[in-house]
Amino acid sequence: MSGTGIGVDIGGTTTVGVLVTPSGEVVGRARAETPARRGAAAVLDTAAGVARRLLDQAGQATVGVGSAGTIDPATGAVRYATDSLPGWAGTRIADELERRLGRPVRVDNDVNAAAIGEAWTGAAAGLTHVLLVAAGTGLGAGLIRDGRLDRGARGAAGALAHLPVPGAERLRCGCGRYGHLEAVASGTGLATAYKLATGETVTGRQVAARAADGDPAAAEVLARAGEALGRALAGLVALLDPQAVVVAGGAAAALLPAATPVYVAELLPAWADVPLLPAQLGDEAVAVGAARLGMEEPTQ
Repeated sequence: MSGTGIGVDIGGTTTVGVLVTPSGEVVGRARAETPARRGAAAVLDTAAGVARRLLDQAGQATVGVGSAGTIDPATGAVRYATDSLPGWAGTRIADELERRLGRPVRVDNDVNAAAIGEAWTGAAAGLTHVLLVAAGTGLGAGLIRDGRLDRGARGAAGALAHLPVPGAERLRCGCGRYGHLEAVASGTGLATAYKLATGETVTGRQVAARAADGDPAAAEVLARAGEALGRALAGLVALLDPQAVVVAGGAAAALLPAATPVYVAELLPAWADVPLLPAQLGDEAVAVGAARLGMEEPTQ
């Protein structure tokens, strides 16, 4: 692993950058609003600007990027992306940022980067087998096995969103199909379920706030979502055998209280000691993991 690294998280709303030492200490920060509606070139210009601000402090630092979408880790190009970044699919992030910055850039999916970050200096620091679940607007996962990221055969491992779950038959997933976990246990899923129950259009964050204020419909929506997530994660523990499950993302705090008791109850005895942990790195997890990714040798 090389010296100081810069990590950049290209999100649909904000682009976050960190400067990280080889021990994982964040010693510099930069961020900017992501111009998502202005197209891929504007998004890349913003990401390069964030990286340059940190390069001014670090000189020869390596650069890694975590981005929304399905990323080809070999080329750093976007295979698939949602409408959070219009026109992002097909963007050759690594090539474009290398041209702008004049140095090599390594790129991976943002949830994979978050898994690397939390396993390096976050909630799962020191563990070598970790399942990270990101519950935000959507739902995704990253898998660390034997201390290394497991991307699967196509670079798309961790598509937790599309596990079928009972009770979601009327709910549409972001992929366009019905009955998937993301349609229940995500910010979008909470909002959709609440609208079906009440007719009101609110955000997933507002559903959580209403549940905390005693709204029975919101509380029921959260309970169902947490139960579905807890059951699914207990099943994945039996399949994947991690040392810990880490839950990150904007919907994590709302879902964990309902998910945890179901998760614990559903675990088989062989995995009863596998904890369900809240993430620790907050909105810098992706950038920290991306910095670590950039520090690693390409063959790793």
